[in-house]
Amino acid sequence: MFGVVFPDRSFPMDISAFSQIDPLHWLLDMNTFVGAAYYEVREMCIFLLNATLLPPDKALAVYVQAPGQPFLFCGAVHNARPSAVLSLPWPDPADIADSAAGAIQIAGAAAKIGVSVEDLAALPPVVDAGAEKRIERLALRVGENLFNFMQSFCGVDGSRLVVPMDILDRWFKKFQEKAKRDPTYLKGFAL
Repeated sequence: MFGVVFPDRSFPMDISAFSQIDPLHWLLDMNTFVGAAYYEVREMCIFLLNATLLPPDKALAVYVQAPGQPFLFCGAVHNARPSAVLSLPWPDPADIADSAAGAIQIAGAAAKIGVSVEDLAALPPVVDAGAEKRIERLALRVGENLFNFMQSFCGVDGSRLVVPMDILDRWFKKFQEKAKRDPTYLKGFAL
C-alpha cells in the first residue's frame, strides 16, 4: 500500500518494516531503526505504491510520537498527492527529560512513527513545522548579522545608541555583495 524513505538514512522501505496494529494502522518503532537518536531523523518521504488500493475519499496520515508524548500530525498522502516529503517535528529530547514526569514516561518508551488510513476531509491542514523553524532560525541569524554590523558603528548618547543614518543601506549592500561573491554564504544562515 505504501513505502517510505528517510533521506540520507535508508533505502526505500515498504509496509513490512512497520508493525500492523489493525487493518488501518501501522507503527514504526524508531528504536529498532535508529536507536535513541530518533530526533536526528528530520524528514520522511512517504509514497503510495498503488493508487487503486486507497479509496478516493481516504488518505494515509503520518504522525510522530516522541517517548512519553502524544502523537503529532505531520502530513498525509492520497490519490491526488501520492507522495510527500514530510518534516518530522520531534520535540527536543532535553525538553522532554527536563520534567520529572517526562523522565518517568521515557523509561522504556520508544519513539514511533504512525501511519493510518483516515478520511481525507477530516485531516487537519498541513503546517510544515520544520520549515517554520528554518525560517525562524534564518530570520534570527540575519538579525544577528545586522546587529553585529550596526554595533561596530554605534556611538552612545546618554542612554541611547546612535548609528549613522545610512547604516541599513550599508549593511544591506555589504550583505548582497557577500551573497553574490560566495553562493554558500546564505546557506550558512539557514543551518
